[in-house]
Amino acid sequence: MSATPRVRAPELRGRGWLNTGDRQIRLADLRGKIVLLDFWTFCCVNCLHVLDELRPLEEKYDDVLVVVGVHSPKFEHERDPAALAAAVERYGVRHPVLDDPELITWQQYAAKAWPTLSVVDPEGYVVATMAGEGHVEGLTRLVEELVATHEAKGTLHRGEGPYVPPAEPTSTLRFPGKAVALAGGNLLVSDSARHSLVELAPDGETVLRRIGSGARGRADGTATDAAFAEPQGLCPLPEHVAEIAGYDLVVADTVNHLLRGVKLATGEVSTVAGTGRQWRSTVDDHAHDALSIDLSSPWDLAWYDDKVIVAMAGIHQLWWFDPVKRTTGVYAGTTVEALRDGPLPDVWMAQPSGLSVSADGARLWIVDSETSALRYVQDGAMGTAVGQGLFDFGHVDGPADRALLQHPLGVRALPDGSVLVADTYNGAVRRFDPATGTVQTITDGLAEPSDLVLGADGAVLVVESTAHRLTRLAPGALSAAGATTVEGARRRTERPATELSGGEVTLDVIFTPAPGQKLDETFGPSTRLQVSASPTELLLDGAGAGTELSRRLTLNPEVPAGVLQIVAQAATCDADAEHSACHLTRQDWGVPVRITETGPTRLPLILRGLDTP
Repeated sequence: MSATPRVRAPELRGRGWLNTGDRQIRLADLRGKIVLLDFWTFCCVNCLHVLDELRPLEEKYDDVLVVVGVHSPKFEHERDPAALAAAVERYGVRHPVLDDPELITWQQYAAKAWPTLSVVDPEGYVVATMAGEGHVEGLTRLVEELVATHEAKGTLHRGEGPYVPPAEPTSTLRFPGKAVALAGGNLLVSDSARHSLVELAPDGETVLRRIGSGARGRADGTATDAAFAEPQGLCPLPEHVAEIAGYDLVVADTVNHLLRGVKLATGEVSTVAGTGRQWRSTVDDHAHDALSIDLSSPWDLAWYDDKVIVAMAGIHQLWWFDPVKRTTGVYAGTTVEALRDGPLPDVWMAQPSGLSVSADGARLWIVDSETSALRYVQDGAMGTAVGQGLFDFGHVDGPADRALLQHPLGVRALPDGSVLVADTYNGAVRRFDPATGTVQTITDGLAEPSDLVLGADGAVLVVESTAHRLTRLAPGALSAAGATTVEGARRRTERPATELSGGEVTLDVIFTPAPGQKLDETFGPSTRLQVSASPTELLLDGAGAGTELSRRLTLNPEVPAGVLQIVAQAATCDADAEHSACHLTRQDWGVPVRITETGPTRLPLILRGLDTP
């Protein structure tokens, strides 16, 4: 037992509970169980990764382990209890969820990043805290140790947990994600929560066929046998490319971390890129065999620059995929989650989620959801048309340098050169006109619009995801008279800032290998730390990448506040195993800081911390 004093777990406090049959849960109700608190927010793709990582753990230990999601929102829209309830259904969350809109429980557990995990033992003490993804192997070992210890002490109580499943929905579509128009006028929609593709007639309502079994899974085969997991983006291939590739359309099979090919004539599905494992590696500029490389939550696709461009939301990059050569690689981005323009290898993005190509093929438009930005690629560089940064959002029209969006997921370039944005968390369709440099609202009052598609008749249809339908824009909506100018609220993420002293500060990223693991230097240094700041003037010294998880920073006392952007990773492998498995733990922190004369001179961040029994 560690000599560190045991910490009693703070009470779970918030606005209410989901998935409990309206029952209010207290920690005392969970005594005798191992409790895993998952601090998440439904906009965050890294949080969605953790939901999927935890599924097998929940199933294996369902009689001793209770996972509790603590929803700690970033965006204003995520504070809406109806939006949270929809997200819990959309992502198939099968455990109790505490709605914590004021971040009360988040602060009690000293969370500083999405996602953060805390483990509470059967006696009610916090025994582990960790940030980021990739902890499931270590959690499995920890759960095994806790089971053995508390079964021997008589403090482990086996049996069912407090989860109560919701009623099954009945609508034809369930949280559709993306849509494309097919040759001939029909529409193909990714029916994400039903894990399939649906072909609709041009009216956007009449179902013609379904591709995929409808059950979450991973299987190639016929239209009825194939299986997807929360598919999103769809990209028809040019006819000459499809003829060589042997399929007509590429699907971003998001939660399977795969690209799938579909033969439209038969509905046959095949895997064309990805291994099914989530990418946790280092960035390189090489071409890789498409079926040998790991991907991470591909979210949307577009044919640009003579290849399929992939919005790799899970690692904040764009990738390319060549269906003829069957190769893939990084197209843009470093994996740092932030907003920075410039040459494609050096840019920073934050969960790119929508792609569309201009009518002349010269420009690739991107919605970068976590920076609430509309961005573009042209001539080997990336620029930003609308958007301020990782924590700035709102519903503001007018000059593009002042306009604000809120977590947009879809974009559609129009033939006249303007661009429509599915401004998801504002429930609106917005239009950016590059000729005038202005943003207007076309329509609002929509239920989480996630994509836009041009029909064969030139009409615009909106994928209204939380309403489970496609909605046709009114005929006059795109006219100058149909648009409106909104001067809504300007918002910043209301997350408590960390006070620090101006001058020299020590950054310590705390990492303890999970039980049964050790740091692994087989392929080079086992740890890596990268630091930057916004504004850049905040950080006078200490920026850049290195291999030590501790670093001295010099903060500018003349800059009152800003954000420290910190990326840390640690490579481990199984100890004392003949064929040891390797693991990479990684986390991005955007730490809001406020500079004060009396602030601390040390910033500790927990990548993984343990107090094992």
